[in-house]
Amino acid sequence: MSGHVRRSVILGTGSELPSKVVTNRDLEKMVDTSDEWITVRTGIKERRVLEEGKGNADMAYQAAKRALKDAGMEAKDLDAIIMGTVSADYPFPSSACVLEDLLGARHAFSFDVGAACAGFLNALSVADLYVRSGKVNNALVVGSDALSRMLNWQDRGTCILFGDGAGAVVLGASNNGSGILSTKLRTDGSYVKQLYVPAGGSLKPARAETVRNNEHTITMNGKEVFKIAVRSMEEISRQALDEGGVSVDQVALVIPHQANKRIIVALAERLGVSMDRVMVNVDKYGNTSAASIPVALDEAKRQGRIKPGDIVLLNAFGAGFAWGAAVVKF
Repeated sequence: MSGHVRRSVILGTGSELPSKVVTNRDLEKMVDTSDEWITVRTGIKERRVLEEGKGNADMAYQAAKRALKDAGMEAKDLDAIIMGTVSADYPFPSSACVLEDLLGARHAFSFDVGAACAGFLNALSVADLYVRSGKVNNALVVGSDALSRMLNWQDRGTCILFGDGAGAVVLGASNNGSGILSTKLRTDGSYVKQLYVPAGGSLKPARAETVRNNEHTITMNGKEVFKIAVRSMEEISRQALDEGGVSVDQVALVIPHQANKRIIVALAERLGVSMDRVMVNVDKYGNTSAASIPVALDEAKRQGRIKPGDIVLLNAFGAGFAWGAAVVKF
């Protein structure tokens, strides 16, 4: 390609949310909480839960099909499939491999990226590098998680927060000046035990005792997550904007990870962005982990909130701690 710098451009988006809705009123019957308590502290009113007998890749498949259709592409033409997830169908192989088979994408290579709520941005950054380098001409990037499978439904500090979902984008190569202008990623492993699932890995494999003790469910220090998340997302967003040569004022829409309405509002205030320039759907879906940003991106696009030429800022924060940001020109 000649002319401008080769970049990866988003050709299509798609999303999938399970049909089962769990409202705050439903949770009142399961755990010591209330609709008012949840709404005030998180902004969440309801979340979606994957039905029994379905796996993570089933949601990813629906989101991917819609993204491919939106891009006017067929799965057989994909070069790569990269999925951000921490709730794979199996310990191995990757859910990306399961998705590849469901799609019939026989000429692609595929793998998962495990960065929890920052998983989509990590997957997007990797795919972007592949496309920019010329190693591939296109890639399917998916964020998909079924964290309802990892919840202790008696722990009101976590079961109120999370929902299931999948989102996908198709990347292609472009040299017209649009596309992904920058991505920035960070981790700090000193915070591992502030947000993690204690058992089920090689350190503490599944045993009857670990199941009895609910050690296969999400454990979180919510106050610590809140404190670090807002500051980290602001800092890395500014770094990504600087690297992309873009000012905050040029951003048409901010699409943050949908973890908590209070985090989103605090981040917008720190960035100096009015809430009418921020995408929020956490009230409907809760925290869908790696699916959060691509679901919100697809919804914003379908609502007409993203137009050609718009610059969109994506940012996320999750377990690890891992966080990141991306600047995209449509």
